[in-house]
Amino acid sequence: MAKLTISQDKDADDLLSRSPLALLIGLVLDQQITLEKAFTAPLLLTQRLGEDLDAAKIASFDPAELEKIFSEKPALHRYPASMARRVQALCAMVASDYGNDASKIWSTSQDGRDLLKRIRGLPGFGEMKARIFVALLGKQLGVDVPNWRDVSAPFGEPGSFRSIADIRDLESLNMVREFKTEMKARGKH
Repeated sequence: MAKLTISQDKDADDLLSRSPLALLIGLVLDQQITLEKAFTAPLLLTQRLGEDLDAAKIASFDPAELEKIFSEKPALHRYPASMARRVQALCAMVASDYGNDASKIWSTSQDGRDLLKRIRGLPGFGEMKARIFVALLGKQLGVDVPNWRDVSAPFGEPGSFRSIADIRDLESLNMVREFKTEMKARGKH
Protein backbone atom coordinates (compact mmCIF):
# COMPACT_ATOMS: atom_id res chain seq x y z
CA MET A 1 0.00 0.00 0.00
CA ALA A 2 1.16 3.53 -0.73
CA LYS A 3 2.40 5.89 1.98
CA LEU A 4 -0.31 8.42 2.75
CA THR A 5 0.46 11.79 4.33
CA ILE A 6 -3.04 13.14 4.92
CA SER A 7 -2.81 13.87 8.65
CA GLN A 8 0.79 15.15 8.59
CA ASP A 9 1.43 12.95 11.67
CA LYS A 10 3.83 10.09 10.93
CA ASP A 11 2.22 7.49 13.19
CA ALA A 12 -1.32 8.38 12.12
CA ASP A 13 -0.35 8.36 8.44
CA ASP A 14 1.39 4.99 8.86
CA LEU A 15 -1.87 3.58 10.24
CA LEU A 16 -3.92 5.12 7.43
CA SER A 17 -1.47 3.64 4.92
CA ARG A 18 -1.69 0.09 6.25
CA SER A 19 -5.29 -0.10 7.52
CA PRO A 20 -8.13 0.38 5.03
CA LEU A 21 -10.57 0.50 7.96
CA ALA A 22 -8.61 3.32 9.62
CA LEU A 23 -8.73 5.26 6.34
CA LEU A 24 -12.50 4.78 6.07
CA ILE A 25 -12.99 5.89 9.68
CA GLY A 26 -10.89 8.99 9.05
CA LEU A 27 -13.05 9.84 6.06
CA VAL A 28 -16.24 9.40 8.06
CA LEU A 29 -14.89 11.73 10.75
CA ASP A 30 -13.72 14.32 8.20
CA GLN A 31 -16.52 16.82 8.67
CA GLN A 32 -16.83 19.87 10.87
CA ILE A 33 -13.30 19.35 12.25
CA THR A 34 -9.84 19.84 10.77
CA LEU A 35 -8.67 17.09 8.49
CA GLU A 36 -5.62 16.59 10.70
CA LYS A 37 -7.89 15.82 13.67
CA ALA A 38 -10.15 13.57 11.57
CA PHE A 39 -7.26 11.53 10.21
CA THR A 40 -5.36 11.23 13.50
CA ALA A 41 -8.53 10.01 15.26
CA PRO A 42 -8.17 6.41 13.98
CA LEU A 43 -4.75 6.23 15.69
CA LEU A 44 -6.24 7.52 18.95
CA LEU A 45 -9.07 5.01 18.63
CA THR A 46 -6.56 2.19 18.11
CA GLN A 47 -4.62 3.31 21.20
CA ARG A 48 -7.78 3.51 23.30
CA LEU A 49 -8.92 0.06 22.19
CA GLY A 50 -5.45 -1.36 22.84
CA GLU A 51 -5.47 -3.33 19.59
CA ASP A 52 -5.68 -3.00 15.83
CA LEU A 53 -8.97 -1.76 14.43
CA ASP A 54 -11.36 -4.58 13.66
CA ALA A 55 -14.73 -3.80 12.08
CA ALA A 56 -16.57 -6.77 13.64
CA LYS A 57 -15.29 -5.95 17.13
CA ILE A 58 -16.21 -2.27 16.82
CA ALA A 59 -19.62 -3.21 15.43
CA SER A 60 -20.25 -5.47 18.44
CA PHE A 61 -19.34 -2.85 21.05
CA ASP A 62 -21.99 -1.64 23.44
CA PRO A 63 -22.93 1.69 21.81
CA ALA A 64 -22.71 3.60 25.11
CA GLU A 65 -19.23 2.20 25.74
CA LEU A 66 -18.06 3.19 22.26
CA GLU A 67 -19.46 6.69 22.81
CA LYS A 68 -17.40 6.92 26.01
CA ILE A 69 -14.27 5.92 24.10
CA PHE A 70 -14.97 8.60 21.48
CA SER A 71 -15.66 11.18 24.21
CA GLU A 72 -12.46 10.66 26.26
CA LYS A 73 -10.29 13.75 26.18
CA PRO A 74 -9.19 14.62 23.66
CA ALA A 75 -12.49 13.68 22.02
CA LEU A 76 -12.17 11.97 18.66
CA HIS A 77 -14.61 14.42 17.11
CA ARG A 78 -16.50 17.58 17.85
CA TYR A 79 -19.64 15.40 18.06
CA PRO A 80 -18.26 12.22 19.64
CA ALA A 81 -21.56 10.44 20.37
CA SER A 82 -23.07 10.80 16.90
CA MET A 83 -19.75 9.98 15.23
CA ALA A 84 -19.30 6.89 17.41
CA ARG A 85 -22.69 5.69 16.16
CA ARG A 86 -21.78 6.45 12.55
CA VAL A 87 -18.41 4.67 12.82
CA GLN A 88 -20.14 1.70 14.46
CA ALA A 89 -22.66 1.54 11.59
CA LEU A 90 -19.79 1.71 9.08
CA CYS A 91 -17.98 -1.11 10.86
CA ALA A 92 -21.15 -3.22 10.95
CA MET A 93 -21.49 -2.86 7.19
CA VAL A 94 -17.80 -3.68 6.57
CA ALA A 95 -18.12 -6.76 8.80
CA SER A 96 -21.35 -8.05 7.26
CA ASP A 97 -21.09 -7.01 3.61
CA TYR A 98 -17.33 -7.22 3.02
CA GLY A 99 -16.20 -10.13 5.22
CA ASN A 100 -14.67 -7.80 7.82
CA ASP A 101 -12.17 -6.55 5.20
CA ALA A 102 -12.64 -2.89 4.26
CA SER A 103 -10.32 -3.24 1.24
CA LYS A 104 -12.86 -5.55 -0.41
CA ILE A 105 -15.02 -2.48 -1.00
CA TRP A 106 -12.64 -1.51 -3.78
CA SER A 107 -10.65 -4.68 -4.51
CA THR A 108 -13.78 -6.56 -5.61
CA SER A 109 -15.51 -3.70 -7.45
CA GLN A 110 -16.10 -4.18 -11.15
CA ASP A 111 -15.65 -0.62 -12.33
CA GLY A 112 -15.82 3.00 -11.25
CA ARG A 113 -19.61 3.09 -11.13
CA ASP A 114 -19.74 -0.01 -8.95
CA LEU A 115 -17.04 1.40 -6.67
CA LEU A 116 -18.81 4.75 -6.32
CA LYS A 117 -22.11 3.01 -5.59
CA ARG A 118 -20.49 0.89 -2.88
CA ILE A 119 -18.85 3.89 -1.22
CA ARG A 120 -22.01 6.03 -1.43
CA GLY A 121 -23.81 3.20 0.34
CA LEU A 122 -21.53 3.41 3.38
CA PRO A 123 -22.72 5.27 6.49
CA GLY A 124 -21.23 8.76 6.55
CA PHE A 125 -20.53 8.99 2.81
CA GLY A 126 -22.48 11.42 0.69
CA GLU A 127 -21.99 12.01 -3.02
CA MET A 128 -19.02 14.40 -2.74
CA LYS A 129 -17.16 12.42 -0.08
CA ALA A 130 -17.66 9.23 -2.12
CA ARG A 131 -16.19 10.90 -5.23
CA ILE A 132 -13.25 12.21 -3.21
CA PHE A 133 -12.58 8.74 -1.83
CA VAL A 134 -12.68 7.17 -5.30
CA ALA A 135 -10.17 9.83 -6.39
CA LEU A 136 -7.94 9.07 -3.40
CA LEU A 137 -8.06 5.35 -4.18
CA GLY A 138 -7.16 5.95 -7.81
CA LYS A 139 -4.60 8.70 -7.39
CA GLN A 140 -2.69 7.43 -4.38
CA LEU A 141 -3.56 3.81 -3.67
CA GLY A 142 -3.33 2.35 -7.18
CA VAL A 143 -6.97 1.26 -7.41
CA ASP A 144 -7.25 1.26 -11.18
CA VAL A 145 -10.79 0.14 -11.94
CA PRO A 146 -12.26 1.23 -15.29
CA ASN A 147 -13.78 4.74 -15.31
CA TRP A 148 -12.64 5.71 -11.81
CA ARG A 149 -11.61 9.17 -13.02
CA ASP A 150 -14.99 9.75 -14.64
CA VAL A 151 -17.01 8.88 -11.53
CA SER A 152 -14.70 10.82 -9.23
CA ALA A 153 -14.84 14.03 -11.29
CA PRO A 154 -13.69 16.66 -10.66
CA PHE A 155 -11.55 15.21 -7.83
CA GLY A 156 -9.81 12.62 -10.01
CA GLU A 157 -8.48 15.26 -12.36
CA PRO A 158 -4.70 14.88 -12.74
CA GLY A 159 -2.64 17.70 -11.25
CA SER A 160 -5.51 19.18 -9.27
CA PHE A 161 -5.40 20.23 -5.62
CA ARG A 162 -9.07 19.99 -4.67
CA SER A 163 -9.25 17.44 -1.85
CA ILE A 164 -7.49 14.93 0.38
CA ALA A 165 -6.96 12.86 -2.77
CA ASP A 166 -4.24 15.36 -3.68
CA ILE A 167 -2.40 15.63 -0.35
CA ARG A 168 1.07 14.14 -0.65
CA ASP A 169 3.01 16.51 1.62
CA LEU A 170 2.68 19.76 3.53
CA GLU A 171 2.95 21.86 0.36
CA SER A 172 0.07 20.02 -1.36
CA LEU A 173 -1.98 20.22 1.86
CA ASN A 174 -1.57 24.00 1.77
CA MET A 175 -2.54 24.08 -1.91
CA VAL A 176 -5.72 22.11 -1.15
CA ARG A 177 -6.52 24.54 1.66
CA GLU A 178 -5.99 27.51 -0.66
CA PHE A 179 -8.33 25.95 -3.22
CA LYS A 180 -11.03 25.36 -0.59
CA THR A 181 -10.68 28.90 0.75
CA GLU A 182 -11.06 30.25 -2.78
CA MET A 183 -14.16 28.11 -3.40
CA LYS A 184 -15.76 29.28 -0.15
CA ALA A 185 -15.10 32.88 -1.10
CA ARG A 186 -16.90 32.23 -4.39
CA GLY A 187 -19.77 30.55 -2.55
CA LYS A 188 -18.96 27.06 -3.88
CA HIS A 189 -17.90 23.96 -2.00
